[in-house]
Amino acid sequence: MLEDDVAKKNKPKRVITGVIISIISIVAIIIGSLPLFLSLLLIITLCSKEFVKILKYKGFHPSLTIILFSAFVFATLTFFHRFDLVPSMLTLTIMASFLIVLFRGRQPYIVNVATTILGALYCGWLPCHLLLIRQIGMNRVSAFQFSYSEGLGLLMFVFLAVAMTDIGAYYFGVRFGKHKLAEVISPKKTVEGAIGGALCAIIISILGIFYTKLSLCQAIIGGIIITASAQLGDLSESLIKRDAGVKDSSDILPGHGGMLDRFDGYIFAIPVAYYFFMHFTLGKNVFVEFLGYFKGAINVYF
Repeated sequence: MLEDDVAKKNKPKRVITGVIISIISIVAIIIGSLPLFLSLLLIITLCSKEFVKILKYKGFHPSLTIILFSAFVFATLTFFHRFDLVPSMLTLTIMASFLIVLFRGRQPYIVNVATTILGALYCGWLPCHLLLIRQIGMNRVSAFQFSYSEGLGLLMFVFLAVAMTDIGAYYFGVRFGKHKLAEVISPKKTVEGAIGGALCAIIISILGIFYTKLSLCQAIIGGIIITASAQLGDLSESLIKRDAGVKDSSDILPGHGGMLDRFDGYIFAIPVAYYFFMHFTLGKNVFVEFLGYFKGAINVYF
């Protein structure tokens, strides 16, 4: 009963915070370029700090310095379209993670190296796909991008699908939730909430045919993939917190917890959506190409 009272008390805060974050996010997405880049750096910084803080409850000591430096470089390379340098930065991140632990001499060595690399990828590289989606259809780097582009429509498509996943999962879960989805990892999440969130995401995704070049089939498949990725991202962050014995990543966002709590779904959904767009809707269909190679191999040998 006490827990329900707390949830009701936090509901207005949750709604107000959600509206404010949504407005700021939409404005940054629409303007694009530099404002979106700076917003991404802020999100990366806060998420990285929360990630390191959570792991310290487990007795792990990943290097926040390496995580933030790598994440900022990943974001900068993405912003300036220098994807050719990403593998080099990834290599340096791995080596630097070993070196920082080597010179610190702090136990547990292996875990500290592994969590530093994980933090750089999880809080740094994955969120950078936000810029990659927004840059679709853009041929040059500019400080602002007010005109409509294909990337703007696709990023709004992802943003709305994830947002509706969160909203639908929350309200369907509160109203109809009976069967636990993953009780050990996240006791409050229910199967009914997950289904409700997915349905809301698919419905809003169908509307994407009016402001993107996606067909109805592509919009529905995209909605399914994005909502599934967002919910897996949510559960993955819950897994980290549960293992560390932490309820929220922080209390920076009233009613939502921390920045990681608010953006965990996007961390998985955005890169998955980007590769779906690039390999199945905008360019050559990878699946069709694979079937073509397979068919060619069969013709050669048989």
